[in-house]
Order: sequence, then C-alpha cells, then structure tokens
Amino acid sequence: MDNGKQSVFKQFPGTFWIGNCMEIFERMSWYGFFALSSLYITGSVASGGLGFSSEDRGLLQGVVTFFIYLFPFFTGALGDRYGFKKMLLIAYCVLSPAYYLLGQMKSFPAFFGAFFLVGIGAAIFKPLIVGTIGKTTTKKTGSLGFGIFYMMVNIGGFAGPFIAAAIRNTGWNYVFIASSIWIALNIPILLLFYKEPTHESTSDTKRSFKQVMVDMMEVLGNGRFFVTIFVVLFIFVLGSKWLSVGEVFTYAGIWIGLNLLVDFLLRLSGAKSGWMKVGNTRFLVFLLLLSSFWVAFNQIFITLPEYIRDFSNTAPLMSQFADWLSRIGFSQGAVDTVRSILATSDGKIKPEQIVNINALAIIFFQIIVSFFLTRLKALVAIMLGIGVSAISFVMLAFGVNPLFVILGVFIFSFGEMMASPKAKEYTAHAVAPPDKVGLYMGYYMWCNALGNLFGGILSGRLYGWLARDLGRPDIMWFIFAGLSVFCAFLLFIYHKTVGVKIERESEAHA
Repeated sequence: MDNGKQSVFKQFPGTFWIGNCMEIFERMSWYGFFALSSLYITGSVASGGLGFSSEDRGLLQGVVTFFIYLFPFFTGALGDRYGFKKMLLIAYCVLSPAYYLLGQMKSFPAFFGAFFLVGIGAAIFKPLIVGTIGKTTTKKTGSLGFGIFYMMVNIGGFAGPFIAAAIRNTGWNYVFIASSIWIALNIPILLLFYKEPTHESTSDTKRSFKQVMVDMMEVLGNGRFFVTIFVVLFIFVLGSKWLSVGEVFTYAGIWIGLNLLVDFLLRLSGAKSGWMKVGNTRFLVFLLLLSSFWVAFNQIFITLPEYIRDFSNTAPLMSQFADWLSRIGFSQGAVDTVRSILATSDGKIKPEQIVNINALAIIFFQIIVSFFLTRLKALVAIMLGIGVSAISFVMLAFGVNPLFVILGVFIFSFGEMMASPKAKEYTAHAVAPPDKVGLYMGYYMWCNALGNLFGGILSGRLYGWLARDLGRPDIMWFIFAGLSVFCAFLLFIYHKTVGVKIERESEAHA
C-alpha cells in the first residue's frame, strides 16, 4: 500500500508543489486580512478600526470579492494565451503594494479603492494557480491532487489569521504590512522555480489573442448574451447600496425583457444572426446552482466573526483554558503569551481564532477525506458536503454558547472538505477541455462571484435586521441552513438529469 501511495505522489511534477507553495503565501496574505476584516471594518475608530456599519461592511466584502471572482474568466484566458508565469508575476506586483495601501486608507471611498486593487491582483492569481493544479494532475490523480491543494490553501488560511491575530494588538497597520510581505515572497519563488505547466503558450500552434477571446465568449455564449448577463450583474452591484430591492428587480427585469423583445423581433423578421446565444449551458447551470452554496459558505468568514464578538461570551472558556495550561505545567509567562495570541483585552477569545478552527481542521483531515472520496462521483460528494454544511449552520444558531460555535465551525469544515475540492476537480477534469483549463477555471469562479456578492449583501442586511435590531441571529443562521439544503436538492436534480451524462462523456474521451 505504501508503494502504491508513493507511486501516486511521484506523478505530481515539481510545478504542482511550487504552485501549492505559492498558494500558501497568497492565502496567508488574503486571510490574514479577510478573516479579520469584519472586525476591522466595523470596529470603533478609537480601537483602530474604521467605524463603518454592518451594512457598509457587507457591501465592501460582497462587491469587491464579487469582482475578484468575476474577472478570472478573462485573466484565466490570458493565462492560456500568454503563459501562467507572466500573469502570476503581474498579480504579485499588484497585490503586494495593494495590501499595504489597504492599511493606510481610512475613508470609505479610499478603502474601497485599495480593496478593489487587491481584488484586481487576486482575480489574476486565482484561475492561474487553480489551473496550474488542473494541468499538473490527471483524472487518476485529480481527487488527491485537489485535496492536497485544498489542504495547502488552509495551511495559509490558518497561518495568516493566526499571525495577524497575534500582531493586531500592536496595531492594525502591522496586519496589512504582514499581508504585503507574504505575497512578496512569491516573486522569487515564481522566478526561480516555477515552470510553465502548459506548452500552449510556447508552442508553434498557440492560439491568437482573438481566438482566445472567441473561446472565452463561446463558453458563456455570444456577445449579446454576455452583455445582457453583465448588465444584470452590474444592476445587482448597484443595488447593494444605491438601489432598493424592488428597484433592482424592476430594472433587471426591464433590461432582460427588452433583450428578449429584441430577440423576438429579430427572429420574427427572419434575421439569421444578432440574437442571444447561450454557450455551454450545462456548465453555466452548474455554476448558477453552486453559487447558492457559496452564499451560505461565505458566512463563516464574513458574518461569524461579528456574531461571535456581539453574541457569544467566550471569556469563561478562555479563562478555563488558561487555568488548564497552568495545571499542566505552563509558566505564568507562557500562559500570558497564549492569552495575548488568543484573547482580546477584555479576556474573550478573538473571533478570528475560533473561525481559524476551520482551516486547522482541513489541514489535519483534508487528505483523509479526499482519500475516502476518491471513487465517489464529484457531484455526489458536493451534495453530501453541502448537506454537512447545513448541519453546521444549525449548530451556529445556538452560538450564544461558544461550544456550539466551535462545534459548528468544526462540522462545517468537513462539509467544505467534501464540496469545494470536488467542485474544482469536476470543472477541471469533467468539463474543461485540456487546452482551456485556465479559461474554465476562471468561469468556475463565477459561482464564487455570485456567492460573494449576494452573500455579502445578505450578511450585512440580515445581520443588521435580525441580529442587531431584533436580537434574533438564530433566524439568520436557519435561513443560511435552508439555503444550503435547497442548493443540495437542486444539485441532486442536476446530477440525475445532466451530471451523469457529462461524466460519461468525460470518461469516454479519457
């Protein structure tokens, strides 16, 4: 058995491991800031925070992360054309100074601008690093490869917030300096050790930029359909702050109706072109369904820290933990050091450290989970993972007791370990053509884009209404649990009607 495992690991080329290494540092940068962002954005100015409202916090987190995941379809296509290495270098040169600037901006417009600059760099990075994993794994090694990758994601996702939480007592500015340093470390790693994982960008038969753009459109549809969808999304972005819910759906409905009317008139006139054309419908439906899961998924990182701070009294639990450390022989100095890392000045456990249980659990259990899921159909594993996540949200509804919060985060981690890597594997190996992995992984990010946009908006508004104003955060968590169950149900229908066909076609061409 050991020899079998060893032969599988040997099938991963060096670029696979370099890509994983760079992912660790990028995640340290991102989560070192993002896991603490709710606390920083809504924290009082006197404590070093920005003093914004929960609604403003939801807007920032929703809109910027929406664009982070919206544009990888374009940057992934550029990576397929010009090479992953060149595009990754651009990403790092944007991200490192952007993280530093983020800590210098105090007004809403300035902070939004710096945050958006981070978003541009992240939008370049994401499809290329996932595409690297896709191109350096096969159908045989894909499940384990993406499981390893996801474990590495969470090594960075754990280390970044852990270090940031420890240094934020010194000053919030150091959190952003640390994020800038972590991403800068990727530049020498990229230049010295990363090798292009695809021959397309250097071969004599490489596609032109025009052909790459044509391929990019064909996945979604033609230009008419692309513009129609993009304007609808833009209306929803405006609605996150400047429009009411009724106005959003009214304007979006009018825009869609006008486009459908134009199509009707074109077909009635006998025109042979000009109407909207949908591209890879089966893939787009999958992304739309999966986006509802990401709406709920993101609440662990954007809503839970604020919820713990406002509703869960963790001071007794921290005190008990400190007493236990003393009883097993830790010196008072060591106990005080642990307190400075884990606790706030009023003795409560830092919310970001509780959320960090998620990353810690994935570090220890991801490979085991991936091993057991190796022979399970990707869509089945995704559905099971979403179901487990729904259970965790129910646990969080009773989070006035901090033990329920800890248990809820731990359970959520197993749902994430089942769903997220399998969704990426499904896209890279069952859907994407071998020469368009970067493009398809960029489009895969659209489900994250929609999940972040609507997740951020719902987080801010539901938290402000149900948690802050009515004192009923439990209803909020039940809503997110119900959304997860609904998503799993829709994916079950998709699996039975479409997913099985896609997997059979993929196996036939293997």
